[in-house]
Amino acid sequence: MKKRVMAALATASLIVGWASGVGVAQTASPTSSAAQDGARARADAIVARMTLDEKIALLHGLFPPMAKGKTANTLIPSAGHIDGIPRLGVPLVRESDASLGVANQIEQRKGDVATALPSSLATAATFDPEIARAGGAMIGAEARAKRFNVLLAGGVNLTRDPWNGRNFEYLGEDPLLAGTLAGAHIAGVQSNRIVSTIKHFALNSQETGRMVADARIGEAALRMSDLLAFQIAIERGHPASVMCAYNKVNGDWACENDHLLNDVLKRDWGYPGWVMSDWGAVHSTAKAANAGLDQQSGQELDKAMYFAAPLKAAVEAGQVSKARLDDMVARYLTGLIATGAYDTPTPATPAAIPYARHAEVAERAAEAGIVLLKNDRNVLPLAASAKRIVVIGGRADVGVLSGGGSSQVRSVGGAPVEIPLATGAASSFARITYHASSPLKALRAALPKARITFVDGLDPAKAAAAARGADMAIVFATQWTTEAQDVADLSLPYHQDALIAAVAAAQPNSAVVLETGGPVLMPWLSQVPAVVQAWYPGQRGGEAIAGVLTGRINPSGRLPITFPADRRQAPRAAPVGLDTLNSLEVQAAANPANASSFELKSFPIDYVEGADVGYRWYERQHQTPLFAFGHGLSYTDFAYRNPVVTGGASLTVSVEVVNTGKRAGTDVPQIYVTREGSDAPMRLAAFTRVTLNPGEARRVTLTAEPRIVADYDAKLPGWRITPGRYRVAVARDATDRTMVSDVTLDGTTMKP
Repeated sequence: MKKRVMAALATASLIVGWASGVGVAQTASPTSSAAQDGARARADAIVARMTLDEKIALLHGLFPPMAKGKTANTLIPSAGHIDGIPRLGVPLVRESDASLGVANQIEQRKGDVATALPSSLATAATFDPEIARAGGAMIGAEARAKRFNVLLAGGVNLTRDPWNGRNFEYLGEDPLLAGTLAGAHIAGVQSNRIVSTIKHFALNSQETGRMVADARIGEAALRMSDLLAFQIAIERGHPASVMCAYNKVNGDWACENDHLLNDVLKRDWGYPGWVMSDWGAVHSTAKAANAGLDQQSGQELDKAMYFAAPLKAAVEAGQVSKARLDDMVARYLTGLIATGAYDTPTPATPAAIPYARHAEVAERAAEAGIVLLKNDRNVLPLAASAKRIVVIGGRADVGVLSGGGSSQVRSVGGAPVEIPLATGAASSFARITYHASSPLKALRAALPKARITFVDGLDPAKAAAAARGADMAIVFATQWTTEAQDVADLSLPYHQDALIAAVAAAQPNSAVVLETGGPVLMPWLSQVPAVVQAWYPGQRGGEAIAGVLTGRINPSGRLPITFPADRRQAPRAAPVGLDTLNSLEVQAAANPANASSFELKSFPIDYVEGADVGYRWYERQHQTPLFAFGHGLSYTDFAYRNPVVTGGASLTVSVEVVNTGKRAGTDVPQIYVTREGSDAPMRLAAFTRVTLNPGEARRVTLTAEPRIVADYDAKLPGWRITPGRYRVAVARDATDRTMVSDVTLDGTTMKP
């Protein structure tokens, strides 16, 4: 271990405060509060010149695949379309799905490709707002070039269950991490003078029965978890639109939930933009409008066009006031004006896109998000002297896996593997799709002197024999997940656990690379010296994985989600309602003439963990996970020294981070806090990334987000920091308690 370097170094500060931008460049935002105030005044003036019919026309959007003949304007096959009002300069709006790139799910736009980022969980694993922002800026630029001006991006639903089919689209289980990175991503998208949404508001936490489930949770718990993630993201990213969810929340549909939309979003948070529905999430006209829904999206997917003629009739009958109607329209225009989308026409034809440069953005995100879970005996990085390497399974010879659903990008380079679904809720709009980025080819390019062979892994015995004859075996294991369907269990499918065990028994120098939508169980973990979590790594995933395996990239990703050791450790061991749904599907298949009578009815999901989502649940239950939130290894070593914890009006931690190893690397110091004497689990209150050369030391200062230190008091209402002693951990992950200090904080209250 090298001696600590004590040379004076610039201090890196991370201020995680009431409305600060964690790690985001502090430049003027077109969607700042002042800009939004001016945008609303301009919007009100435009609304005052509109006829009733013109107002109504802006409050319901078409679903292009089902809207042929409903507009004189060109319909681009995509998510949504809203005609403008030329006489008033109101622009035509075209909407695209865009969480991971400009989506083209089942190639509805023939030949149209886009740059595919790694999954959002991979971005969350970077713990880096700048990477999140760069990804958003890239997607926004491509969307504008493709003639879209609203992106349905900004997914920030917290991971409450490890089997959620849509976890890969979101940013993990912690509200501070998810909210911070979502805000940065949204700001990046909107830097292109187009709109980003934030979604799905709120508690769309599983896909089984997502159209009918009733999410139940207490007010304080909701404010301290999922709603806090939305609140932080809105403060940092200023999204022009909020998309309400399919499900119910405490008995009311999310898109007609007066408490969520009017009380929380618009009153407490002062949100100035518009609330759009998810596609097929509207259930009424007057109730939804009065509860805060401003626009019906993809109207053809709802049971009725609630915000078309029925809304006009409701206004004329006084069921929806004219003032409320004007507010709905003004909020829509405010979002367009504040982002610059209103005054920046989209190109008449698609513009050129610098795909090569954008691919570098995707590759950088993948590199920073890959997590080295285990590395016994320093099996990785691959030794330059390794002459015989066998790559096994996962279709690593042709590409890398991506997640399914509305976020699916048809990436540059095409899809070397694309498998349609015969059944299931996702079959109409999802395919099992790979990006054309082969880890095998990338490894061969990186190690030209080695003999690298490939075995498909379908026969474990054959794979084991190949591994036995090599110096090193690398098994690629995959788990495909998709929107609209949850994972039935957390085991790797297609007998891959048996494959890994067979290879590990034959070759002691084995590594497993996981391309999954979230956590999986690892019954073979004790047999395998090295495990790499690559998530869905995007269109440059093969190159990024090869970079980590060979040591060109020193891994720096940290888990944004807890990996359970057993499915029963999670608050729910399986999707709520899945057994009922499966039974109904069997009955419907047997009685096709009466299939509609076997539809899943509304059912409750009681979120018993409350605010203690993810790692907090594990601490509360005294459970040891397989891998903890925040965990991630490096090819070098880091030490934390001489912490200084300061209390009073705010909680600040200063600590020296030292690279004690032999190569440059990046560390992610994390600060966790809880009140002394409280039974509440510790909460992530601040984090940063620090890149250091061998022997280099740097003192970093982190200031805790006060709402993480506080508890929500529904009686205030608002946030309350109780005066007294607090325990503070400087940690490498959510379970690390090797450096704990006490500090006294002043009491204070904050607005909701």
